[in-house]
Amino acid sequence: MLLPNTDKRAAWLDDEQRQAVHLLARSWLWRSELPTWLLMGVIYSGWFTTLIFHATLGLFASTALLILFTTWYMSFQHELIHGHPTRWPRVNQLFGLLPLAVWYPFGLYRDSHLAHHRNQLLTVPGEDPETYYFSAGRWQRFSEWQQRVIHLRNTFPGRLLLAPLLDIAGVLAGMVTSFRQGDRRAITMWLVHFSLLGLLFAWLTHHGFSVFWYLLAVSYPALAVTKVRSFLEHRAADDPLARSAITETSLLWRLLFLNLNYHSVHHDLPGVPWYGLRKVWLRDRARYAERNQGFVVKGYREWWRNYRYRPVDVTVHPSGSGENQHERQD
Repeated sequence: MLLPNTDKRAAWLDDEQRQAVHLLARSWLWRSELPTWLLMGVIYSGWFTTLIFHATLGLFASTALLILFTTWYMSFQHELIHGHPTRWPRVNQLFGLLPLAVWYPFGLYRDSHLAHHRNQLLTVPGEDPETYYFSAGRWQRFSEWQQRVIHLRNTFPGRLLLAPLLDIAGVLAGMVTSFRQGDRRAITMWLVHFSLLGLLFAWLTHHGFSVFWYLLAVSYPALAVTKVRSFLEHRAADDPLARSAITETSLLWRLLFLNLNYHSVHHDLPGVPWYGLRKVWLRDRARYAERNQGFVVKGYREWWRNYRYRPVDVTVHPSGSGENQHERQD
């Protein structure tokens, strides 16, 4: 198996690392992609089984499990975007089309996320569609109350409670713009998405699970959980290789986020599968910490302690460039 995208966009530490990773890629585990196939089976079977037996499980347990599997599914969708478990993008896309997270078409997320992986443009407003930064000009055009909302969003509780709502508003506004402008590619994605969403809602209703409850108590909290990981994954820095964080966290978080806490490794080597990221990090952790200039976080609690009441400074981008951006960072 060849590592998808790695040779195109990889930022190797040295030739020794390149050889070591390609040796891993030739192993049976990596070539078979067995962990990702198993992951897909667990997520889909877990989500559907929970829904089918939700009356037996009870509302609290079934809701908690659906949040878990929906959040995990979003992590899985990210893996599909980066060329796993097959080397055929259209096949991978089929595995991630089901809109368990409700609010966005898979294709839209895929296109946005791949644009985000242009490391030279990472965090730059108008270039990185997943940045939280604004250009100086755009920030100055915001009213005082808008700036206050953004500062509130940039606290840790605000990122969990408020950011999903702003994300949803941004996605829906983009949808309206696409239809107004006659963007056929985007319109097709939305029409497919709405069709699948109709089937999903019909399935929920058939099994006596409230669609309203799913939107409010499953989908929205699942989006909020993803904000734990992405709270400060990227910062503005002169060196593009120092813009992505490493977060050392527990096994449960690593499994839920499929090792994307090793975000600096992922951006350097986007084709490495989720089960290889930790191995690559542990092999060269000191050099990665040096490469990203100490942007290493000792667990998500560190962000909670530091930004529970005060916002993280991701407002005006120091480069002063860019005028247009989306409001989502993954």
